[in-house]
Order: sequence, then structure tokens, then C-alpha cells
Amino acid sequence: MLPRALVAVALGGVAALVPAPAAVAATPSPEADQITWSVVPADASGPDGRSVIDVELDGGQSTLEHVAVTNHGEKAVTFAMSANDGYLTANGSFDMRPSGTPATDGGSWIAVPDEVTVDGGDTAVVPVEIEVPTGATPGDHPAGVAASVVSSENQVDVEHRVGVRVDLRVPGEVVAALDVSQVRATFEPSWNPFEPGTLDVTLDVTNTGTVRLDATAEVEVEAAAVDARAETPVGEMLAGGGRQVSTSLDRVWPVGPVSTTVTVVPRPAEGDELAVAPDPVTTTVTTWALPIPQLLLALLVLTVVFLERDRRRRRRADLAAQLARARAEGAAAARGASN
Repeated sequence: MLPRALVAVALGGVAALVPAPAAVAATPSPEADQITWSVVPADASGPDGRSVIDVELDGGQSTLEHVAVTNHGEKAVTFAMSANDGYLTANGSFDMRPSGTPATDGGSWIAVPDEVTVDGGDTAVVPVEIEVPTGATPGDHPAGVAASVVSSENQVDVEHRVGVRVDLRVPGEVVAALDVSQVRATFEPSWNPFEPGTLDVTLDVTNTGTVRLDATAEVEVEAAAVDARAETPVGEMLAGGGRQVSTSLDRVWPVGPVSTTVTVVPRPAEGDELAVAPDPVTTTVTTWALPIPQLLLALLVLTVVFLERDRRRRRRADLAAQLARARAEGAAAARGASN
């Protein structure tokens, strides 16, 4: 868990918050808890109002960007600077590969100073050199730049990083494509037989192209007496990345086979000038919505009816037996009187 101070900095508008790669659950040391800092995109004179560094370069080209590292504490701090490949976490947050993992894509194209010392309350502008190798694949190569400090927590060295997202794109013939797989639909009945159940739908969406995309999943259920629809945002997906999407549709009655159609509608990511998005991807699965509560209710009703009919039959038999005994006793009494 990151120190509360670092979380406060992130909520204050830092472009990316990159947690330490190991021992993140350790309690921060007092020294680290007193250090607060932020990292934002900048020009040579200071912060320039951007939240993300967007760069488009052909293979073999280079450019100079900057980030501003602000020390919000009172004492001077030396921050280690680093760059690495970027990715999206399961909840959609941007992150950087751990420092111990060598960069193999966009992060390897970025050079930053090893460290920067920033006085308390001051801001330092750090150069960020980006050079795209010749022959780089057209498309997106996400990366990040971070400033970090290391503290000793419970006898373990923990790195705390705050950074900036860098969106690198190489122009050319890019590929925009999504794939939908592992579509699962599970019916959850309501144990109240007079209430409908819920259909839980889960699917895996993968960006198989070379540029980031956004998407929405449209789910439609068709069955007898059932017409339910839902729309769920998939969110941003980086090239090669994926996400599991789940949604639930209420008021689905258990009427046997239920056909669920999932259509994932892709579109360019926010702020992207990609002219063409791939066509929607549609998948249909069938699941059985068995009326178990209703069958149990019907069985209970039939059991009650059977027991009631049996009780009445036995009652009629008892009455008939009593009448027969009464007649026999009356006949015997009459024969005795005549003798």
C-alpha cells in the first residue's frame, strides 16, 4: 500500500502513479512518509498543463520532452529517474513495468538522467530524450517516466514511484482490431418463484491491433417472454492488451434455453485521431435458465394436492366403514328383537 502522502499527490493531478514492484504492503518508514512529490509533463521552463506526453515520430527520428519534478516537502530530496514500458492494470489504470524489468518497447526509446536533486518546495525540469529506432513497427508503444525514492520498510527496501504517462506512436500502416473470446452466460435464479432471475455475462476482450482502442459491450438476451438489454463500457485497451468485462441483466425469467448476443463496438480512444475503427465483433452463446424454484413450487403444490386427496379418500373410507358397521349392528339388533 502506498503512503497516504503519495496517494494525496496522485489525487492532486499527477498523470500516473506507479507503485513499487515489491513489498507494497509494508508500512512506510517515517522518512518516506514525510516525502511528497509530483511529476507532470513540462517544457523547458516548467509545467505546461498537459497530463500526458503525446509523441508521434517516424523510425529514426528523435525529440526532446521534459517533465517537472516538484518536491512538496521541506527538505531537499534526490529522486532516481527511470523510464520503462507502460501497460494498463486490471482496473484500467496506467502503470509502468517494475524497475527491475528491462524495457523492451517504448520505454527503451527514452533516456533520462539517473537522478535529480530538488530542494524543498522547489521544482526541477528534467529532460526526456526520445529516439525511435529505425524500422520501428507502426502503431502505439506506451511508456512512462517516473521519479522515485527508496525507503527501508520492515527490513525491506521499497521503491515509491510517481510518474507521467508517455504515449508514443509510430505513424504508418497501423492495425485496429479487437477479438472477443470466452463469452460466458450464467443464470442465477431467484429463490422466490414469483420473481425473475439474473443472467451474469462475462467476456474477454483483446486488442489484437497495433493502436489503442476504446469499446462498449452491448448485451442482448432473447428467449420466450424475455427481452433484456444492457450496455457496458469496456474502456481503453492498449495494443496487445485485454480486459475482462462483466455485466448482469435482471428480470430474466427461467424459460429454458436463453440466447445471449454480445456485440463489442470499438472506437478510437479518447483524444486519438485514428480515422477508422474496426467493425463491431458479435458473439452469441446459449445457456439454460432452468425454472428450479418454479418446479419446486409446482412439486410442493402437487404434494399438497395429493396429500389432501389422500386425506379425503381415507376420510370417506372411514365414514363408509362406520356406516357399514352401523348397518351391521342395526341388522343384528333387528334379528335379535324378532326372535
